[in-house]
Amino acid sequence: MSTLKNKVQLIGHVGNDPEIKSFDGGKKLAKLSIATNESYKNDKGEKVEETQWHSLVAWGKTADIIEKYVVKGKEIAIEGKLTHKSYEDKNGEKRYVTEVVIDELLMLGK
Repeated sequence: MSTLKNKVQLIGHVGNDPEIKSFDGGKKLAKLSIATNESYKNDKGEKVEETQWHSLVAWGKTADIIEKYVVKGKEIAIEGKLTHKSYEDKNGEKRYVTEVVIDELLMLGK
């Protein structure tokens, strides 16, 4: 098991148009979210659907591709790593953020 690492794979639909930020030197950051759906039958035999939202970030060339081709509703597959951050908001309360940093992106569908 020594080859296991922090790796996330998701397939879902983009929930909003990506937010793109450009930095000095031309480097870009893309922020977006995707929804993954899961369905199962509960104890009563009723079909239940659950949607999970995932925050994603991408840098560099991947951010360039996202800026050009990814829009709200587009189905994508991503592979990346899970990251956790904490910060203090304007009220001094500690907040936590979990994001997937995209390493690879595949656009699906039409």
